[in-house]
Amino acid sequence: MHELTLAEIARGLADKSFSSEELTGALLARVKQIDPQINSFISVTEELALGQARAADARRAAGETGALLGAPIAHKDLFCTLGVRTSCGSKMLDNFKAPYDATVVAKLAEAGMVTLGKTNMDEFAMGSANESSHYGAVKNPWNLEHVPGGSSGGSAAAVAARLLPATTGTDTGGSIRQPAALTNLTGLKPTYGRVSRWGMIAYASSLDQGGPLARTAEDCALLLQGMAGFDAKDSTSIDEPVPDYSAALNGSLQGLRIGLPKEYFGAGLDPRIAELVQASVKELEKLGAVVKEISLPNMQHAIPAYYVIAPAEASSNLSRFDGVRFGYRCEEPKDLTDLYKRSRGEGFGAEVQRRIMVGTYALSAGYYDAYYVKAQQIRRLIKNDFMAAFNDVDLILGPTTPNPAWKLGAKSSDPVAAYLEDVYTITANLAGLPGLSMPAGFVDGLPVGVQLLAPYFQEGRLLNVAHRYQQVTDWHTRAPNGF
Repeated sequence: MHELTLAEIARGLADKSFSSEELTGALLARVKQIDPQINSFISVTEELALGQARAADARRAAGETGALLGAPIAHKDLFCTLGVRTSCGSKMLDNFKAPYDATVVAKLAEAGMVTLGKTNMDEFAMGSANESSHYGAVKNPWNLEHVPGGSSGGSAAAVAARLLPATTGTDTGGSIRQPAALTNLTGLKPTYGRVSRWGMIAYASSLDQGGPLARTAEDCALLLQGMAGFDAKDSTSIDEPVPDYSAALNGSLQGLRIGLPKEYFGAGLDPRIAELVQASVKELEKLGAVVKEISLPNMQHAIPAYYVIAPAEASSNLSRFDGVRFGYRCEEPKDLTDLYKRSRGEGFGAEVQRRIMVGTYALSAGYYDAYYVKAQQIRRLIKNDFMAAFNDVDLILGPTTPNPAWKLGAKSSDPVAAYLEDVYTITANLAGLPGLSMPAGFVDGLPVGVQLLAPYFQEGRLLNVAHRYQQVTDWHTRAPNGF
């Protein structure tokens, strides 16, 4: 049963090939057996899962239907989950049990999904390799000596290892799409505001966005259907109708205009990945798409702008973790200042401390205009580039990452080298656009992804293109050896 996709599980539950309780028991046993190799889970919620599975079976027996009813899910460990440890991969929140469900968790539970546990992640979602977690690095199932990407690396590795068919993740600068690319999955970052951020512990509030990770675009469509929608509790949630994403999957690509930014194919991109991107373009052309070169001239400024804005917002968001109200508190503080300093110094890891310091510096008197304001001005220029491009094309296509997954520890001593791995993904977050990564081949036995970007609220178009591509290719069907 572990080899089934989410859509196949939905069909199996509907025709009574197996029950949710049987499926849940089998997957929990597999997690227990396999996960010690990859470290993708922080918490396994066996009792909760079996209770939810029995409830889902009872709902089906009473005549209720629904694609997600009784299907398994695991949540990235920054989605608050009632009564369950929600750690953000940090010592700071190791003892924190959420007193409520995040909106995403609540919506999927209401749809009948079964929560198997909480997945490992870079501490407070800060990282591109899932090596900064307090609970240890996550390993890539395709090669256990390599990283799975981050910060949603635990979510990605769990699906890639066939521990379950789908997970939730969050994407602040590529943290759904990048690990999806490095583990041979389909990962979708929705338009900013499409999925509620309420109950999602914040890293950078103007950039963070929750979304699905799964093996296929069809599965991502099912999950997004359950996650999306307006939430009055989230002031950044947008009241926009949610279409039927599954209904649009098989639409024709005839005449679809796809743009290839010339800036994507310069120095820094592994030429073998460039070849795979061009091969995916040829497949889409066979399906009727029309491809043309475009330009995103301000892309070169994206990384410096992002690494001012995101740490600045993080320094503000993480100021609440002070050892007073909740979370980690140092032992025997001498006074309030000592309590603050040692609680934060002992509770936060090195990468989090680095970004807090960068962000605080950028927001400080004398530097705010020179750094933060300038970065926001660049952000507007990047958004304008996309708006101009979407006057001429319907979608933008390119590589998701410049390189395949690197070895564990290879970039640990050089944070900037890890930051550069986000070069193709962060622009979508700066502009608030939806983006999707889909499997497109292998380099040295490691997966490679192709990224699609679309205008606001055009997630259906992304899923349609990815689904049609997956109907004529088999990259997404391949599993890592031993899993």
